[in-house]
Amino acid sequence: MKLKTMPKKMLKKITRPMKDDSVRDKNPVATLDGLRKIQRLWRAELPRDTLELARFLIGKTLVHDISTPCGENSRGRGTGANRGRTIRLSGRIVETEAYPPGDAAAHSFIGETRRNRSLFLERGFSYVYFTYGCWFAMNVSSESHGTGAGVLLRGLEPLEGLEIMQANRAASNSISNQDASARLRVTDLARGPGRLATAMQIDRSCDGLDLCGGSPLWLGTEARPGGPIGVSIRIGISREAHRLYRFYEIGNPHVSGPRRLSLSAP
Repeated sequence: MKLKTMPKKMLKKITRPMKDDSVRDKNPVATLDGLRKIQRLWRAELPRDTLELARFLIGKTLVHDISTPCGENSRGRGTGANRGRTIRLSGRIVETEAYPPGDAAAHSFIGETRRNRSLFLERGFSYVYFTYGCWFAMNVSSESHGTGAGVLLRGLEPLEGLEIMQANRAASNSISNQDASARLRVTDLARGPGRLATAMQIDRSCDGLDLCGGSPLWLGTEARPGGPIGVSIRIGISREAHRLYRFYEIGNPHVSGPRRLSLSAP
């Protein structure tokens, strides 16, 4: 959903304190002090191994500054209430899946193509693809340049831009009533890779962005210390299905998948 199509009333909400049923009031993760401390991650901070990166990203922050269309520079055109403003969407990464080199379940397994080229960039770039005919999903490239591998972002706990996320998700569900976005549970906004990309307004135009550089889509430090990390098999694949390549924050309600896969400790 493009910001220029949103009602001005909804755009104004993002600058106001959230109501009692919001993430900010119920979860210490989204305190203003914690949000102010979020800084861009340097590439040197990212582990050079796919499995290590998948674990490392749990608790880190995914940020999308959408004052301009994704992929454009700061001179990107804005219209109406959106001109010259930066509206931030952010959330804690609470679930990932690793797809290391040589993994038959990975998009990179077939070799470099025009579609999966971003997986072969050095670690810390975005790989965005369209799946199941209805969703986008996002990976973080995870190895050295020329080696195809990635970390799929599966679950996000919203921090900033809750109303915009709700509107994005409502639009994807073809809900015409403006009040319908309020009926979406916060825990369902970005639980799963397709919902995550939709809520965060990530599409194919975000493919190949440097998440450790100056792009509007970036990886940030933690808003607060995270909980224990669990490990399990990955979800929804048929190849290499026995691999324990899924990582998640134990007990976090924003984690996707069957409950039985999200209860065990590492």
